[in-house]
Amino acid sequence: MAPNPVKITEGTIPFEVEGQMHQTWYKVVGDLTIRTHSPLIVLHGGPGLSHDVMLPLSDLAECFNIPVIFYDQLGNARSTHLHDKPVSFWTIDLFIDELVNLLMHFEVHDDFDLIGHSWGGVLATEFEVRRQPIGLKHLVLTNTLASMSSWVESIAQLVKVFPRDVQEGLMVGMSDIKRHKAALQHFYAMHGCTVKPLPKEYLYSFEQTFGDNGDPTVATAFEICAANTVEQWSIVDRLYLVRVPTLVINGRADIAQDFVCEPLFRNIKKVKWVTFEMSSHMPMWEERERYMELTSEFLCL
Repeated sequence: MAPNPVKITEGTIPFEVEGQMHQTWYKVVGDLTIRTHSPLIVLHGGPGLSHDVMLPLSDLAECFNIPVIFYDQLGNARSTHLHDKPVSFWTIDLFIDELVNLLMHFEVHDDFDLIGHSWGGVLATEFEVRRQPIGLKHLVLTNTLASMSSWVESIAQLVKVFPRDVQEGLMVGMSDIKRHKAALQHFYAMHGCTVKPLPKEYLYSFEQTFGDNGDPTVATAFEICAANTVEQWSIVDRLYLVRVPTLVINGRADIAQDFVCEPLFRNIKKVKWVTFEMSSHMPMWEERERYMELTSEFLCL
């Protein structure tokens, strides 16, 4: 389907936290004033990346008339950076509150769809389970997880074939960002995004955390939080609270291997699961046309 010219708007939304005003940066592709379809809100991954890696979803507005709202989560990319906040500041509820603030700003809280990629999928499921938003119509969980333990297990399995320096670089984490970045680049070449050359949007998003001018605050905070939590994050036992039709997506070479995604399929009531055979963690780039066709069909049900 040939793309059509669409309206694109960018700006910032005031977001108050603990008496301080911050800014959430957004981009809307499509016209929210004359929409004929529920807008799709996009939750990018990380924590610590940016919306840029999700920009192929603009195709949904250009080819299928589905308005798409992108934004950079607080602490990331074009939104307000908060270098001095303690680890305790960076919570799932903080990012859910930011999402609610965005929904209210655009006055779409009574009719919207939601897609979450990787970490964004964690936010999406937690938002649905914790807040039960009345306006949510469809949920897309793409290349994401239901528990941190399965995610860690998946990485441990996949990294075994890599050289020792890559394995050690992944293990060192954010305590040695340059070493960790180099290891991630090798690992992601097989399991992150297999498009060659890598899309500039993907590289930009990666650099927002790991580049020389990047901000590792959010990524580091969540890594520390995970390391210090005796009972690691899991939503498996709460997935029965997901009320809306849900599409689960992963790639054959994904970090989110089948056993990582299986609890989503097993425990959500109204769910469809599709694996992209030629993709890893970024099927919206790796099998772009099929990804958009499948997603648009689901959102139009």
